[in-house]
Amino acid sequence: MLTINIHEAKTHLSRLVEQAAKGESFIIAKAGRPLVKVMALDAPETGQMRRLGFLAGHIAVPDDFDRMGSAEIESMFGGEA
Repeated sequence: MLTINIHEAKTHLSRLVEQAAKGESFIIAKAGRPLVKVMALDAPETGQMRRLGFLAGHIAVPDDFDRMGSAEIESMFGGEA
């Protein structure tokens, strides 16, 4: 995430606000210490972001997934004499 000092933020405020409105949030810092995060009003809050199941219906996991390639793996680690 982009971190900008206060002076630079004042100089480029219009451009930075446009970027934040498009979803590119940024942090304003003073003397290198982060103070505030600027983000779009409609951006999801951290607790609202849901990642589990986002590929449901797009991929398929085979039933034997946990056993796939077991013979090859055993032979690589000396399973065969």
